[in-house]
Amino acid sequence: MAKDKVVLAYSGGLDTTAIIPWLKENYNYDVVCCCVDCGQGEELDGLEERAKMSGASKLYIEDITDEFAEDYIVPCVMADAVYENKYLLGTSMARPGIAKKLVEIARKENAVAICHGATGKGNDQIRFELGIKALAPDIKIIAPWRDDKWNMQSRQDEIDYAKAHGIHLPFSVDQSYSRDRNLWHISHEGLELEDPSCEPDYKHLLVLTTPPEEAPDEPEYVTMTFEAGVPTSVNGNKMKPADIIRELNRLGGKHGIGIIDIVENRVVGMKSRGVYETPGGTILMEAHRQLEELCLDRDTLAVKKDLGNRLAQVVYEGKWFTPLCDALQAFVKSTQKYVTGEVKFKLYKGNIIRAGETSPYSLYNESLASFTTGDLYDHHDAEGFITLFGLPLKVRAMKMMEVEEKKNAK
Repeated sequence: MAKDKVVLAYSGGLDTTAIIPWLKENYNYDVVCCCVDCGQGEELDGLEERAKMSGASKLYIEDITDEFAEDYIVPCVMADAVYENKYLLGTSMARPGIAKKLVEIARKENAVAICHGATGKGNDQIRFELGIKALAPDIKIIAPWRDDKWNMQSRQDEIDYAKAHGIHLPFSVDQSYSRDRNLWHISHEGLELEDPSCEPDYKHLLVLTTPPEEAPDEPEYVTMTFEAGVPTSVNGNKMKPADIIRELNRLGGKHGIGIIDIVENRVVGMKSRGVYETPGGTILMEAHRQLEELCLDRDTLAVKKDLGNRLAQVVYEGKWFTPLCDALQAFVKSTQKYVTGEVKFKLYKGNIIRAGETSPYSLYNESLASFTTGDLYDHHDAEGFITLFGLPLKVRAMKMMEVEEKKNAK
């Protein structure tokens, strides 16, 4: 009789490698591993051998980098979705794409369960599980770090467990940062970052980015084009979104762009300190913002800012596959119809310095904006506008004076 199957979200790291024999021992499942490549740039060679050596029956390596860029990153760039004014959602945006692929493989394999290695304190458990529940409510979810059968509390415990099951792995009890990397960013947690009074050791920590003080002494000019809010070229070279992000990562990394140190509020209620490197993403968000200022009217831009913040929260909390997320994205997309044009800026020691923008849909009118009198605007019209615009203030001030006079008359 064939065993039931479980699909394991597999990275090839120690946690998910140790989970393979644990699933077999505690659930008697046939383990199918699925490694989802979101552009993490890590060496994927040898993963199949490691997974099968650890007891997996099969390994899928699924590249969703283009889908990640086009279906998840670009909508968030269009929305200017930034969590708590700093975090550009690098990990948050990747999780729904991974959950979607896990469900797809689970359906293909007729699996009864999906397993992930996210801890019980973090955000990723929520993001994975909300995605899976939304797409496959009938599939069981196993989270070993919350499972009573999981008795391992450290890397050494996991190494010992693997050895006891005849699996000898090239892992050590290291003292390194906890990192998550994809096409958009790399995050760092742990070591000195766990104490918010400590300055990050950037020379030891940074992976994608040169420290700003060590960046080139000469600025570098960059031009970008957008069509309906979607980035289409860098320095005159037309590229798909994923390649644009790769090129901006190179440029931003060279010039020390996009390093943030944040204490953020996790979904589960605690504060967490981390450092994020998002060189290309920081440039892309700023370039889009720069063009949008030219093309969107004031009221639309104001509402879009509020809804962009709302979308950031929705994405951070793992609610991508929800009616609210769809509705917010639909609003944002409708605002992007005329966000088309070219932006120019220069990169210099951690700064993105504006250097001009043009658009066929620019709402900037030189005649209106200048200090000379133009045909569209009569300075005398301002007097009536100010009278009406300031009427509530004047009426209230008159009433307060009247009340004060009556008090003094007594």
